Amino acid sequence: MHTTPHITVDLAAFPADFAWGVATAAYQIEGAATEGGRGPSIWDTFARTPGLTLHGDTGDIACDHYHRWESDLDLLASLGVTSYRLSVSWSRLQPDGRGALNPEAVAFYRQILEGLRSRGIGAYVTLYHWDLPDPLEREGGWTSRKVAYLFADYARAVLTQLSDLASHWITLNEPWCSSFLGYGYGAHAPGRKDLRAAVAAAHHLNLAHGLAVAAIREVAPAARVGVTDILTDIVAATDGDRDRAAAVRLDAVSNRVFMDPVYRGEYSRTVHEALDPLGLSEAIHDGDLAIISAPVDFAGVNHYQRVIASADDAMPFGVREVPAEPSTTSFGWSVTPDALRSVLARVSEEWTNLPVYVTESGASFHDYVDPGGEIVDTERVSYLDGYFAAAADAIADGVDLRGYFVWSFLDNFEWAEGYSKRFGIVYVDYRTQERIPKLSAHWYRDLIAAHASQTRPIPAVARR
Repeated sequence: MHTTPHITVDLAAFPADFAWGVATAAYQIEGAATEGGRGPSIWDTFARTPGLTLHGDTGDIACDHYHRWESDLDLLASLGVTSYRLSVSWSRLQPDGRGALNPEAVAFYRQILEGLRSRGIGAYVTLYHWDLPDPLEREGGWTSRKVAYLFADYARAVLTQLSDLASHWITLNEPWCSSFLGYGYGAHAPGRKDLRAAVAAAHHLNLAHGLAVAAIREVAPAARVGVTDILTDIVAATDGDRDRAAAVRLDAVSNRVFMDPVYRGEYSRTVHEALDPLGLSEAIHDGDLAIISAPVDFAGVNHYQRVIASADDAMPFGVREVPAEPSTTSFGWSVTPDALRSVLARVSEEWTNLPVYVTESGASFHDYVDPGGEIVDTERVSYLDGYFAAAADAIADGVDLRGYFVWSFLDNFEWAEGYSKRFGIVYVDYRTQERIPKLSAHWYRDLIAAHASQTRPIPAVARR
């Protein structure tokens, strides 16, 4: 048995009620693609289209969490996490994207949320993690303004049924991926390659967030609501004017297009300059920005890497981006903890003084079961140690950081990369569905326990 590596993180920086969590998403773990009244999502359609995912992998079975949720929650509890970020599937809850919720799906998610509560684990629930009901895509998907209004109807219905079991709700996960990867570059579902469509989708996703916030406030005024954006730390390749301008453009179409309207009530000049030629201003209706910027309760930040931007007229938006060094994950992404500190500081300085949660951060490595039956993922332990240290530094900088959700709880279906990328702190044997906690899971459990021991109130001495 390997000894768990020493924890070097300054745990005293984290508040006593810090949310130590892990995260998952419905399509990536649930499986049961045609069970329980679930309808197809755009990811079912995309993954079943030859040539779009590695080896033709699909989420039809994934981690079979739909049937194994109870033992998975027991495993969560054994890791000592205080919080769990999950998503509910729109295509399971509302297969046609409109109308009454599917009662089997409501019962399924109530079981999970009740199971988390009984185990003392706080639930942070994402309403949309990319699984748009396929019938809505056939009506235009996120390029259609009406889908934003249907999403608000869905949010209202879900909160009406489930808000008694969870206090924190996230409207959207990474709208940049949904719009630009899905509609602009064809790398994600629905697989369209039309930047004008991507820009329309981006605005409609922002609008969907704002409309959903209003719907949630209406039916569950006590709920804490936010949105999760993926924020990349972007650095110009050189001090030259062209590279610096390229970095500004990349920031506009990656970060600002979603952060500015939600937290500042506007699309900034750099966003308009980059995206008006693709129809941004045409997509904005009177009153949209007031809806989008409705007050929220926290900011969700997903962060994975720092990229280096250089001018290249042959690339979209005239920018070539490459991961910063060192690029040591199996995705080739940079491992630069200071990038997380930079992103968190920027959120607090530039966009909002609301509480912040790192709703995803993690890394994929070439994990394997060794001859002793263990997964010794020392690279991930080192990654987490560095990134939690960066989070502690961000708190010292004045960021009101309330929680950190490691991506991911389980190895899972990694979208277009299929099952080739392992992000979990728990290993999944996809053939047998056996779960094996990795060295990183033991390290994380020890870190959480050490923090609890530092912050646990000292019992008062009984009076004699």
